Amino acid sequence: MIFLLDWLLSLSPIAAVLVLMVGLRWSGVRAGLIGWLVALAVAALRFGAGPSVLLWAQLRGLFFSLFVLYIIWPALLFYRVTDEAGAVAAIGLGLPRLTADRALQALILGWAFSSFLQGVGGFGVPVAVLAPLLLGLGFPAVPAVVIPSIGHSWSVTFGSLGSSFYALMAATGRPGEELGPPSAVLLGLACFLCGAGVLWAAGGPRALRHGWAPLLLIGAAMAGTQYLVVRARMWAIGGMCAGLVGIGVSVLWAQFFTSSGASNPDPPGSMRIQTALAPYGILTAIVFLAQLVPPVEAFLGQVVLRVAVPELVTARGWQTPAGFTTGIPIFGHAGALLIYASLITFVLYVRQGRYKRGALHRIGRDVVRRALPASLGIATMVGMSVTMEHAGMTYCLAEGVSRVMGPAFLLASPFIGALGAFMTGSNTNSNVIFGAFQQQVATLAGLNPVLALAAQTTGGAVGGMFAPAKVIVGCATVCAGEGPTMRKAFVYGTVILGIIALVTALWGLM
Repeated sequence: MIFLLDWLLSLSPIAAVLVLMVGLRWSGVRAGLIGWLVALAVAALRFGAGPSVLLWAQLRGLFFSLFVLYIIWPALLFYRVTDEAGAVAAIGLGLPRLTADRALQALILGWAFSSFLQGVGGFGVPVAVLAPLLLGLGFPAVPAVVIPSIGHSWSVTFGSLGSSFYALMAATGRPGEELGPPSAVLLGLACFLCGAGVLWAAGGPRALRHGWAPLLLIGAAMAGTQYLVVRARMWAIGGMCAGLVGIGVSVLWAQFFTSSGASNPDPPGSMRIQTALAPYGILTAIVFLAQLVPPVEAFLGQVVLRVAVPELVTARGWQTPAGFTTGIPIFGHAGALLIYASLITFVLYVRQGRYKRGALHRIGRDVVRRALPASLGIATMVGMSVTMEHAGMTYCLAEGVSRVMGPAFLLASPFIGALGAFMTGSNTNSNVIFGAFQQQVATLAGLNPVLALAAQTTGGAVGGMFAPAKVIVGCATVCAGEGPTMRKAFVYGTVILGIIALVTALWGLM
């Protein structure tokens, strides 16, 4: 009975966030703050976490938050620098001209291009950009939102310049070399499933039968590229590179196997596709140099910001070993690489006269407007998560779940990840909240914790397709009904999650 009470109290911060965000439609910032306060109260009053434990936990949470936010702000900066110059629009407007085939248009825009946009921007950008384009091509409003919602979700973990994956690494203490390959395998499966979902949403079983060949070819190219890039430790550009290769394969298929689309000439002064893609080549080159050339990697990694943390023990005996806060390599962090690429791109486009008056002000304003709410939400979710971990609450939750589910836990892992993304609108937040939990449950149940974490982040990526926060943004761009859109996206997401769960469980038995 005492354990049940402890377990319910351990669950209370997460339950509070879920009720407030899903039931009462609170923002992530407000709900996360309440969850954080509930976690602090339960940790202090029930689990014996004294002031020293709580203060050091918050310091660790601060460094964890800074590590993730150091990616999110520069990622949005890079996206806005390219978007303000017209690069994103140039790519998006040029792709529909390749083919008049509606199924292939859905694959090119709603799957390949949306995956690329997720790779370089994220944060709702793919749906917000592509829903109006699809509506303009003649797709009804609800499918216009559902198609990119499904299509981009598989690339979320290694998209947004890897922010979700870096959060998983920081939350669990496991290296990317260990987490990356199994995550890329499950996300590769999700890639094909999302492509199939795009075809079905575009035209039902007829579109799926018609488009199975490009689906397999483009899917193999994107999933394979992401896997190879991840194996090469370039986690920040896995989604971007996969999307770029997917676009390239789509272009070749459209040119050789379908009739062309609209043949309207480019308007005067419009950006050539080579110029539009140049920033992404610059970013790829910078990441390659910084992560795969040892002298450059060593030079950029000389300055690391971190603080030593002593051993922490609660009044109930829960012990957190001495260690360090999350290390932040100031000049070699993924965020720093994004800043370098943004500066070079900005200079390149300024010299070409691509920016209108006031561009720098608009870029800065939009970065703050988009990043600030996400930053506050992540900070509060991280505060809640580290408090629970240092008080022993996460372990208590994991022990209860492992007792009930045992070896069957891997079936639930993707759905837990999806729940986190559904209630927060973010795979990053899902990995923060549930990463340590999944790792501990799998360990207690005698399962492979790395596989559970791969399922966690894959489920969190897929769960974003029907998260209310993302659906609302997409519907607002084309005046689609939020209820019908969310119901359709939920059906597709549930089917995909079910298949991933079965594959994960079978993999765990090998």
